[in-house]
Amino acid sequence: MKSAGDIYRRIADADNIRVGFLKAARGKQGRRDVVAFKSEFEHNIARLYAQIEERRLDIGHYRYFQVFDPKKRLICAASFPERVLHHAVMNVCEPVLDAYAIDDSYACRKGKGGQRAVLRAKAFTGRFVWFLKLDVRKYFDSIDHDILLAALARRFREYDVLNLFADILGTYKTAEGKGLPIGNLVSQHLANFYLSVFDHWIKEDRKVRGYVRYMDDFLLFGDDRKRLLREELPAVKEFLRNRLSLEVKPDFQLNRCDKGIPFLGYRVFPQKVLLAPRSKRRFVNKFRLYEGLWRRSEWPTQELVRHMEPLLEFTRFADCDGFRRNVISRFGVLS
Repeated sequence: MKSAGDIYRRIADADNIRVGFLKAARGKQGRRDVVAFKSEFEHNIARLYAQIEERRLDIGHYRYFQVFDPKKRLICAASFPERVLHHAVMNVCEPVLDAYAIDDSYACRKGKGGQRAVLRAKAFTGRFVWFLKLDVRKYFDSIDHDILLAALARRFREYDVLNLFADILGTYKTAEGKGLPIGNLVSQHLANFYLSVFDHWIKEDRKVRGYVRYMDDFLLFGDDRKRLLREELPAVKEFLRNRLSLEVKPDFQLNRCDKGIPFLGYRVFPQKVLLAPRSKRRFVNKFRLYEGLWRRSEWPTQELVRHMEPLLEFTRFADCDGFRRNVISRFGVLS
């Protein structure tokens, strides 16, 4: 693929930075940092423009906090001006990264997403007998900066763009030259891109016909159990270790498709998609929490709806109408 040019100038364009603001502020117009940015809007846009033009980015101002959904994670929330910068960068760079992606990579891509990944997995369960489910150990913490920058250099020809990415990578590390912060827009896209070379190897070198990846969760499908276990699994481990400095978690799953595949919070069968048991518990706990905050007047109705809609939407995708109605009738006021 031909590398992209003229990228840095387009990132620095003031109108592109304004679009970055609109994306960063979406759904957050009342937040203090957004209001503060808007109060001196053109001054703040000009300041970001100058930082990019003069190659002196003011970045790395993270606020750290932990979440437990569904497992413990350290989230790194960048300052609002930095989030505007991230959107400005990805407005221009995302299409370049996306052009290298295969069809069956589903994270951080327009027109893709988790539910489409689940539907694709469901289609494969009807075509193949066996599945092999793998994910990467401490994925974001393990991403190697030098390997990532070398991969970016094959997509972008401009030194300034590569230096910009290097500056962003340099704001965070879990070990020397390792790690991307979770919660950072650029990190999400770069983490998905990091495994793109693996995607191409799986499809073009290994000739695996059934394959789905959502970030570092991926599925291989086949009709020959021994091939998946004795050929594909060792080859995958070796490629990830030697080419990308990654380790596969030891608790991989190899089973028949008709037994159901645990994937992205669902259990995927050839004829249906169910909620995983952990997702059911999560739904009940969050539903009760949100309703409780609303009942105690700690949340206005608008805030309740904002949190409840994606929670309900996650369950609507599965074949679980009875379960959802039962939870709403037991604990809820709004349906």
